[in-house]
Amino acid sequence: MIPVLGYLEKVGIPKSKLGEFVKNYPQVLHTSVVVELGPVIKFLRGLDVEKQDIGYVLQKYPELLGFKLEGTMSTSVAYLVSIGVSPRDIGPMVTQYPYFLGMRVGTVIKPLVDYLFSLGLPKKILARMLEKRAYILGYDLEETVKLNVDCLISFGIRREAIASVIAQYPQILGLPLKAKLSSQQYFFNLKLKIDPDGFACIIEKMPQIASLNQHVIMKPIEFLLGRGLPLEDVAIMVMKCPQLVALRVELMKKSYYYFKSEMGRPVKELVEFPEYFTYSLECRIKPRYTKLQSKGIRCSLNWFLNCSDQRFEERLQGDYIESESLGPSFCMGGKLELPGSDIVSDEEAESDDEVLYRRTVSL
Repeated sequence: MIPVLGYLEKVGIPKSKLGEFVKNYPQVLHTSVVVELGPVIKFLRGLDVEKQDIGYVLQKYPELLGFKLEGTMSTSVAYLVSIGVSPRDIGPMVTQYPYFLGMRVGTVIKPLVDYLFSLGLPKKILARMLEKRAYILGYDLEETVKLNVDCLISFGIRREAIASVIAQYPQILGLPLKAKLSSQQYFFNLKLKIDPDGFACIIEKMPQIASLNQHVIMKPIEFLLGRGLPLEDVAIMVMKCPQLVALRVELMKKSYYYFKSEMGRPVKELVEFPEYFTYSLECRIKPRYTKLQSKGIRCSLNWFLNCSDQRFEERLQGDYIESESLGPSFCMGGKLELPGSDIVSDEEAESDDEVLYRRTVSL
């Protein structure tokens, strides 16, 4: 036992945690450091699991020390790489969710992957999802994933939009979704008179709303109502750009006052293009509007904000204002979700400097 305990401490399990580790996995005391433990650690290091993370991984999933290298672990890794997961991301995936190394490909991993493919998720998108959120592999296909997909459809989300919803917010596959959607649908109907069809449209554009705190949602809504906008106009703005309900009011105030005092535009333009609030005031709105002023160009918010920097410069050099696209043609703002958590909390929403959500036209 002494060599085993000494080896475990050497690979990163704190001495104070050894008792708990042995209690959780007593079989380790009957293993050989040379024949069994050493090769597993070498295998994990070969997957690019950082040396300082080995102890953390073993404490999360001590059963790894009992697996055969040529069995489940190697097969799981080989399959994930075969569907497009980058080999260099396997190590971080193991650190985040080591349990997938013990999952059988034929009965657990492949059926889940095949089902997600059948929903229309491109191979590359699914691979990126798994690299960043390996715990998705732990969602039960029959009891959780399929039921949640059926739930989305029952709430009016179009079947062809399911893949986009999952790509934007993969965690939605593992939520207690029916309860969350029911609560949010009632809330949006109560506060903004948005009907079920409108709510479905909102979820398609921003599925993170399923987990967003209702107190957080109300702050931007109350700000817009406080500017004298009719309830029906605020509802239209939210349906066009659901990202509004996750923005910090402090940032919205600055953008709004610049819009009114410096740009002097009618509020109806914000109703037509509510995405205005999702752009950085200092990095995009002010610099671009200043250039428009210097050239004496009068155009819509959509025309000068909803394009890349290169495209904006090309537009400035043009002899006429081209027709505008109906929707975003590139990614607005920045982060897709709030950092540090799968579920957006009130505190996180208020502490982030700028909550901007990525909107995509297609996968």
